[in-house]
Amino acid sequence: MTRLADKSALITGGGGGIGAACARIFCAEGAAVTLIDASAEALSRVAEALGAAFPRARVATFVADVSNADQAVEAVQHALQANGRLDILVNNAAMRNYSAVADALPSEWQAMVGVNLIGTANYCKAALPALRRSGKGSIVNVSSCYAVTGRKGMGIYDATKAGMLALTRTLAFEEAAAGVRANAICPGSTLTDFHVAKAKAAGKSVDALSSERQDTSLLARWARPEEIAWPILWLASDEASFITGTTLLVDGGLHVM
Repeated sequence: MTRLADKSALITGGGGGIGAACARIFCAEGAAVTLIDASAEALSRVAEALGAAFPRARVATFVADVSNADQAVEAVQHALQANGRLDILVNNAAMRNYSAVADALPSEWQAMVGVNLIGTANYCKAALPALRRSGKGSIVNVSSCYAVTGRKGMGIYDATKAGMLALTRTLAFEEAAAGVRANAICPGSTLTDFHVAKAKAAGKSVDALSSERQDTSLLARWARPEEIAWPILWLASDEASFITGTTLLVDGGLHVM
């Protein structure tokens, strides 16, 4: 399993969920990884698990708020110091908001845009010089299936995720000559640690949670984080070398329902 041999990847939101699943699969495929998260505790747990599973893996961590542009520069420098190069950027960090558009405050919009959209732009800008030097740089932006379909109650989140798709297309145009590909992936309902913790806090069992989401995909179930990470791996790898500017829907068919 060497699809990412000799490559170095930076993954934001690497402290759990889809980001941690990407880290596991990337390490299994031979990549060195640098994980970024706002939680030092979460990063420590993931790094420890990776070290146990892949004793030879090169894993670096960096605590940062992705909305902070200066910290993005520091995070990329940390990755370069740890691994000497950067070939792959996965923009996975995100925050959620459940306010209806009619009720949302300006501060809520600013916070969401700061993390989900500006945070993505911060890491693209900071990483692009190194990705260009790679000669085969790849950016994968983790958007959402709800960037392309509607629902109630998460308009701010969905708007920022739709903005990520436009940003991805622009990056594909601007960076093609430098050998950097940019693609986006739109996950459907994914059973991450976030959803499990939220359910437990509400007094709901994991079994009850797992039985939900039967009406949010043709497959009538949640995705596992690994089912999102595998397509991200493919887009990041040289197997997708002729793919850029693409939005890949990994939503169990929700977009055709």
